[in-house]
Amino acid sequence: MMLGLLLARAGVEVLVLEKHADFLRDFRGDTIHPSTLEILHELGLLEDFLKLPHQEVHQLVVQVGEVAVPIADFSHLPTRCKFIAFLPQWDFLNFLAERGASYPSFGLRMRAEVVGLFEEAGRVTGVEVATPEGRLDVRAKLVVAADGRHSVVRGKANLPIETLGAPMDVLWFRISRRPDDPAVGLGRFQVGRLFVILNRGDYWQCGFIIAKGTFDAIQRAGLPAFRDSVAALVPFAADRVADIRSWDDVKLLTVLVDRLTTWYRAGLLCIGDAAHAMSPVGGVGINLAIQDAVAAANLLAEPLGRGSVTDDDLRCVQRRRAPATRVVQRFQVLFQNRVVAPILNSRARTLTVPSALRLFVRFPWLRRIPARIVGIGLRPEHVKTAPRR
Repeated sequence: MMLGLLLARAGVEVLVLEKHADFLRDFRGDTIHPSTLEILHELGLLEDFLKLPHQEVHQLVVQVGEVAVPIADFSHLPTRCKFIAFLPQWDFLNFLAERGASYPSFGLRMRAEVVGLFEEAGRVTGVEVATPEGRLDVRAKLVVAADGRHSVVRGKANLPIETLGAPMDVLWFRISRRPDDPAVGLGRFQVGRLFVILNRGDYWQCGFIIAKGTFDAIQRAGLPAFRDSVAALVPFAADRVADIRSWDDVKLLTVLVDRLTTWYRAGLLCIGDAAHAMSPVGGVGINLAIQDAVAAANLLAEPLGRGSVTDDDLRCVQRRRAPATRVVQRFQVLFQNRVVAPILNSRARTLTVPSALRLFVRFPWLRRIPARIVGIGLRPEHVKTAPRR
């Protein structure tokens, strides 16, 4: 959506395809980081964006047993917004779609599912789309796959994937929130249990982190046992775990960390999770995807305007974005292996603060490092494509 807006702003004809009738998907990535807020500022959209109902988080704090550990402080970032904005992703997508529609070359088609690619002489020339009215053939000088970690387009293109692994999955659900609920840190760690809780106004969005592949065993233990586990982690809301009425209220996110070794083929480019599936650690996936989009627009608007995009043009996008992505994934894998896995696999009776986290308590300046990685990234992009006059 961001790439479509940027290219249309530069006068390039764009069609964004969305397979659903709306953007209302619960438990998607809803964290809008300082880097993305900076891009919205550069587009002149920040003031309107911040009028949308949202919550602001100025530092990330995790609760390890009875100890609160600040791990990221955004107050030192060289950005206009020194916070993470929590906003439902459907509101963000609707916001971008409305702004994109102000450009005559921007198109958006809903209920349009890409099911195949068209190729000529080894070059991708368009997509086959399933719609309620029947098949639609869309021809294009460039197809951009931004369809997530289970990308259909990526699969059809047979692009090679390198898997980095993850020791965990996440169960997402919601419980109601009351005005007198206490302020809580982003994460709560107990022996064998990790929990993420996000303030979404009238409800808490909860993520129960589990060892990979254990969801079936949790289901066999029964919903009452699962509710008891949740109540132990958020005792102030113990009387509301009944909001989890059935397993249908619990959504499994199978955590993947992988990346394409090559993001493109002739006529095709992958960005976002389609190019590099991120761990939920740090909530950086959506923001890296937007960084990809900005870089792609900066590098491809001119050749698209000329009507010809070469493999070298596409290679430049990967060269620009891949190094920063690799560094963030390395940080995520390190955190998974050094913090998440030991806690999930611990057999101790009590939980002590992992040594990697104790450093953030002892040396407050260290909190600037994850704040930089999470809030801005290693290679922040800036809007360079000028609006078409």
